[in-house]
Amino acid sequence: MSQALIIDDSADFRASARQLLEAEGYTVTEAATGAEGIRIAEELSFELVLLDIQLPDLDGFEVAESLACFERSPDVVLTSTRDRADYGSLPSESPARGFIAKSELSGVTIRSLLSGSTARE
Repeated sequence: MSQALIIDDSADFRASARQLLEAEGYTVTEAATGAEGIRIAEELSFELVLLDIQLPDLDGFEVAESLACFERSPDVVLTSTRDRADYGSLPSESPARGFIAKSELSGVTIRSLLSGSTARE
């Protein structure tokens, strides 16, 4: 079974994302801060990290950079309640696989992004 990590400070979002990812066949772990997410990712191996950009300690771009340095780096998908355009070129410059607005998050959008489609990036 594939392992996924949700890093988001919203408990409500983590709960809904967990439900979505579990329905997609993932075993899910959660973290509420960037530092906690990095620590957990150092201890466990994840295929997917769903990463909020706006965290209380580090921003998602910093966390994505840290995760990209791991020997076996996970596929990182950035998420936000804000539009991708609000972040300028940062999502494209990030080592993340792409960006999905929280309002558009679904199993289909995640699969599409991870399969290489750029429709939601």
